[in-house]
Amino acid sequence: MRFSRTAAIALAVLIAAAALLLTIGIPSGAITSAIESRVARDTGYRIAIAGSSKVSLFPGFSVTLNDVTLDDPKAPSPDRRLTIGSIRAELPLGSLISGDPRITELTLSRPVLRVPLIRDSSAAAPAVPPPAMPARANQVTIAHVTVQDGLVIMANAADRVEDRIDGFNANIAVDAERRVTATGGAQLGGRPATFRIKSDAPRDGQPLPMELAFAAPDWLSGPIAAKAEVRLRGSLLQINGLSGTLGAGAFNGWASADLAGKPQLKLDLDFQRLDLGDPRKQPAPAGAPWSDTRFDLTGLNYLDAQLRLSAAELNLGSAHFAPASIDAKLTGGTLTAQFAQLGVYDGEAAGQLAIDAGPRTPAITLRASFKDVRARPLLAGLADFDRIDGKLQAEMTLRADGDSVRAVMSTLDGTASVAVRDGEIRGVNVAQMIRRLTTAPLSGWQDGGTEITDLTELAASFRIAQGKAATTDLALAGPLVRMTGAGTIDLGAKALALKVEPKLVLTTQGQATQGQSVTPVSPAAEPVGLGIPVVIDGPWASPRIYPDTAGILDNPEAAYARLRQMGKGLFGAFGGGNGAASPNADGSLGESIGRLIQQGLQSGSATPGAPAPGRSDPAPDVNAIMKQLFGR
Repeated sequence: MRFSRTAAIALAVLIAAAALLLTIGIPSGAITSAIESRVARDTGYRIAIAGSSKVSLFPGFSVTLNDVTLDDPKAPSPDRRLTIGSIRAELPLGSLISGDPRITELTLSRPVLRVPLIRDSSAAAPAVPPPAMPARANQVTIAHVTVQDGLVIMANAADRVEDRIDGFNANIAVDAERRVTATGGAQLGGRPATFRIKSDAPRDGQPLPMELAFAAPDWLSGPIAAKAEVRLRGSLLQINGLSGTLGAGAFNGWASADLAGKPQLKLDLDFQRLDLGDPRKQPAPAGAPWSDTRFDLTGLNYLDAQLRLSAAELNLGSAHFAPASIDAKLTGGTLTAQFAQLGVYDGEAAGQLAIDAGPRTPAITLRASFKDVRARPLLAGLADFDRIDGKLQAEMTLRADGDSVRAVMSTLDGTASVAVRDGEIRGVNVAQMIRRLTTAPLSGWQDGGTEITDLTELAASFRIAQGKAATTDLALAGPLVRMTGAGTIDLGAKALALKVEPKLVLTTQGQATQGQSVTPVSPAAEPVGLGIPVVIDGPWASPRIYPDTAGILDNPEAAYARLRQMGKGLFGAFGGGNGAASPNADGSLGESIGRLIQQGLQSGSATPGAPAPGRSDPAPDVNAIMKQLFGR
């Protein structure tokens, strides 16, 4: 800001000097030399005019200068400079002769501002304050400024980094009360943005009331409308009494930035509602791979910051957090964010996120815990997965390297433990899936629409390496189903390679309810499985599910005949040994399971729904269990 303000004064001095010299007929070489000396004396800045100069008297007095460069010889970096393709100033000739030049219209065409990106704050030399402006220089007034096709280049040649703000156009008007109104637009990363600023004319060291309206629909969830009191003291920019709205959410706070060398930012904002990400973005189709769209974090290397953000509501895309409080520190290209008591869907989360943008490929670490969080809305908001509901408990320590979601998921390392209790699995009837596995392999999860499998607990712990999460203690328990298993989840490829042992529970004995202890299971009521493990293999959106026996995928009919002949577990319902499928397989299985259920009820009441001796919970209804298993 100091550079821009001094540059404006230097331009005014330049125009006034050029007009006077050209009017009295000084040759162009002498004009250039005189202007450069005058600007250096009055502003401390160095100016070079490489192009031609022109004076017009009709229809009004104007001065045009071409190929102008302005820089600070004492700046810590020689890369900071302003070049302007052409400068045209219109002013009354009488104001020039009177010694009180008033520029009515100043047009800057094709200005290019180069800003060096400083990575190492210790290497930046302290800023040298500009010399005081003589009183005469301050008498030059400008009523209107037009900027055409401007460009801002922010670069670090050593890192081969360059960012641009191009297509910058602006109209700046100063009224008789010295109130400034600036409107314009630019392209940020190739995406449009517009702004409107209202303020008083700058005064050294004095606070300025300022109003800002800013819109960048491809970057922000809504327009920004803000007002604040702004003060510039040397290289320190202070913004106090900051308040406004971002989209539908109001905010307030303060900010400051030390612009000497590498920028040092401090920011404290409190939002009523903060929307991040694009809530209009449609979820990816089921089974679609992770996005490989690159996110660029190199900008974190050229700014140091201390941030405190709080919000009554925080929305990340379609994920919702309330309340939220985040303390973050950015130094040396590493961003560390702490969050504690983050409200998440009737529960809370805490942890730390660190992003190291120093390496060519960013390194990301996450340590987090979740307590009593509703699983379904959290998973739906973050991962477009809404099958599981219940109270989620989780602990995780993760690390990854990558500059896209796919790269991050494919390089995850660490550990995690997850448990979901007192919930349900939606759209899937696990008991029916087990029944169907006795007759044929399954393709996909056999989506049951409105079907629900009650869930007492689903738990597993994982060791994660290169995006593959391995578990040896996968366990699922429900009123009718139990399952244990082990295997690997390929997080990068969204694929499963699990081997599980599902079993039907044909009595409610042995099933704990909330607040109660587990009642021992009688030997006759032990869960009944298939007798062999089941493989779950392939994309997690639609895996293959089949008994783990030789030839099951190549010749399933022969493989199932061998299983029935073995007569283990539920396959024994077919009366093993005949080697052929029963013509009424479902019926035979149903009769067999019915007998097993009755055995499980021997220690209970013979009347469905009546309490078993010594128990307060009712014995299971055989008809209800059969309906759950067979859908009839």
